[in-house]
Amino acid sequence: MRIAVGTRKGLWIGTNEGGPWNLHGPYFSEAEIASVAWLPTGSLIAGAMSYFWGPALRRTDDNGATWVEEAPIAFAKTDDASLARIWHLQPDPFRPDVVWAGCEPTSVWRSDDGGRTFALNRGLWDHPHHKDWGPGFGGAAVHTMVPRPDGSLVLAMSTGGVYRSFDEGGSWTPANKGITADFLPGEAPEYGQCVHRIAMDASNSDVLYAQNHGGVFRSDDGGVQWTSIADGLPSDFGFTMLAHPTTPGTAWVIPIDGEAGRIPPEGRLRMYRTNDYGATWTPSDDLPDLAWNTVLRDAAGVCANQDGSASIAFGTRDGCVYVSENDGHSFAEIIRHLPDVLSVRVTS
Repeated sequence: MRIAVGTRKGLWIGTNEGGPWNLHGPYFSEAEIASVAWLPTGSLIAGAMSYFWGPALRRTDDNGATWVEEAPIAFAKTDDASLARIWHLQPDPFRPDVVWAGCEPTSVWRSDDGGRTFALNRGLWDHPHHKDWGPGFGGAAVHTMVPRPDGSLVLAMSTGGVYRSFDEGGSWTPANKGITADFLPGEAPEYGQCVHRIAMDASNSDVLYAQNHGGVFRSDDGGVQWTSIADGLPSDFGFTMLAHPTTPGTAWVIPIDGEAGRIPPEGRLRMYRTNDYGATWTPSDDLPDLAWNTVLRDAAGVCANQDGSASIAFGTRDGCVYVSENDGHSFAEIIRHLPDVLSVRVTS
């Protein structure tokens, strides 16, 4: 098993071959690493943002021994925009060599060569709603891309909410019916929600989960309608949403108290698990009390193990990283005192 941990000040890479974790780094300690992704080839790509040199996409094919800087994700001069951050990197599990990038300003980019070059998705960039998509507290970002086996795509952004495409990104339609927007006056709008994360169930690509800025939801029809599944959670606010890669109906969230400084409720860091599509939730019992730091939206990842179970990893804003290799039933802290953790990904 391997892990990549992006932080406010560099990147760490770790391996675990049946023994203790061995982590090495930091790489690019002058840069924020807001996104990381393990590719099917075993390579790792990372979205770095240096306050000296600006944003860049880095790649290693040998677990960090050597690095290359790939061709930049760059707007055309006629777009009157410049790249600020690469917030999200998503290899497409159904299309070899395709990698999606969600960026700031609010944009989606597609690579057809394994992340070496990217092209701007004009369907989203030129969308008539684009002028209304404001930045969330952390900035404007497409932070989730969910490719589906039929060629359609689902994305989430802050702010703007959930959008779907049925033509591989040629056009996009808002898909927020049932998702609340308590920070806006009146009834929930067609778009403008601040969805923090979405994930697709293992059983059916029409089953989606969403962690909202207030609200945890499930859709059974690919995002046409969303229903609350927050009952049983100590807070419906949070940033993380993970779905089991092989077991239907299983997903995880990390509740955060959105009214008390965005800390774990009562200072008790817990990952909550559902085995029944959100009908009930059960907390982990071996994560720390007296924990006062948030887990950010990209700072958690999940992968399938060879036996069909899942390994989960997440990191906190006080630099602790926790790993479970048994579907989230138990966790071990593998490192502490890192800088603010921004992104985490694991692979078997």
